[in-house]
Amino acid sequence: MKITTAHPRTPSLLITGQILGAALTATMGWIHLQLWLHGYREIPVIGTLFLLDTVGAGFLLAALAAVPARLRSTTTGITAVFTAGTLAGLILSLTVGLFNVHESLHTPLVPTTLVVESAGVLVLTLTAILGFTSPRRSDPQQTPTPKPQHKGQCHG
Repeated sequence: MKITTAHPRTPSLLITGQILGAALTATMGWIHLQLWLHGYREIPVIGTLFLLDTVGAGFLLAALAAVPARLRSTTTGITAVFTAGTLAGLILSLTVGLFNVHESLHTPLVPTTLVVESAGVLVLTLTAILGFTSPRRSDPQQTPTPKPQHKGQCHG
């Protein structure tokens, strides 16, 4: 039987990933709020989506902070999917257009948003995967106890 244990750095990597992922999510929400406040609210459909992105980011930040540890990887994964959807919307608006809006890399905050959202997808996805694949200390099924080894002697 092979006994696997988590790498000693796994808990600190998880915490770091969760904090960095939360910071990137907060930044994404802040960017969308700034753009909404400075004119995007006037654009049909897109204005509503920017406001929903801000609210969604806030909700996910609260969830990341408040969920019990056993749900943190799931919440991190959901946040990664949300961020990927937002990034996909930006890429569509940069390429083929989205709801009759064609963004440009010269538009304020677009390059920053590309970096923040790409980093967010990467960090949140890797953190969720790490969380799902690492043994949990509170789960006795995941933390095997080594069995005593016999030296081949039989007493009988």
